Amino acid sequence: METAYTLQESPLTLRKRTYHFLNSTESAGAFSRAFNAFIVVLIISNILAMILESVKDIREWIPGYFAWFEYFSVAIFSLEYSLRVWTSVEDPRYPRPLLGRLRFALTPLALVDLSAVLPFYLPFIHADLRGLRMFRLVRIMRVMRVAKLGRYSESLQMLLRVVRSRWEQLLSSVLILLILAVVSASLMFYAENEAQPKAFSSIPAAMWWAVATLTTIGYGDVYPVTVIGKFMAAIIAVLGIGMFALPTGILGSGFMEELDKSKKPRKCPHCGKDL
Repeated sequence: METAYTLQESPLTLRKRTYHFLNSTESAGAFSRAFNAFIVVLIISNILAMILESVKDIREWIPGYFAWFEYFSVAIFSLEYSLRVWTSVEDPRYPRPLLGRLRFALTPLALVDLSAVLPFYLPFIHADLRGLRMFRLVRIMRVMRVAKLGRYSESLQMLLRVVRSRWEQLLSSVLILLILAVVSASLMFYAENEAQPKAFSSIPAAMWWAVATLTTIGYGDVYPVTVIGKFMAAIIAVLGIGMFALPTGILGSGFMEELDKSKKPRKCPHCGKDL
């Protein structure tokens, strides 16, 4: 019976082998895990190179290294992204050749992979990049390569699962904080506008003070001088401490649930034994 079943199995095609290799399935082997480790090291090296390149002395000491390392990295990341799009139809969720690949390309992880290489190709587009200040934006977008670690880091994947499972509570807390910031800025504008017409020239201008106070940062560049303004600022600062604890508590409880799930042994759906 085992022989008959083996003969009926379809052989692994190059695309299917590549899919297993990129996604580190059980049939991929140690070479796939080594490739994933290489990609992680390359991502970290890109971030370090971007940091070191910002130092003028280091940039002038090895001027050609950063350019060649960028070319090498973009080549590897581009090949990886192209192979992932090509093999995405092997995933049961994206079976159609065209629409399936398009749906895969719009997934969050695929967009992160695209953002890792897109900044390199944008300057080659024939457009007036000077008017849009696109060149600086393109260089800043290189930092998005660190987001590729989310595909290979279990900790980052856990964070995404927590945010995905608690997005309604997080959204509610963010809306409450926004309302509190608007109310605080409005009250402080009417209390301080006459005394400080430049610092509190409008409600949007007072939003800077409201955000700095609610987050307990308190830069000290803008502060109330009237008695009523100081009184309201004290109340708003105390409210900010409590309100910003909401997202922390939501994320903390979500992490505890995820940790409990990871500690529970998984059961085989056929025999019921621990995996």
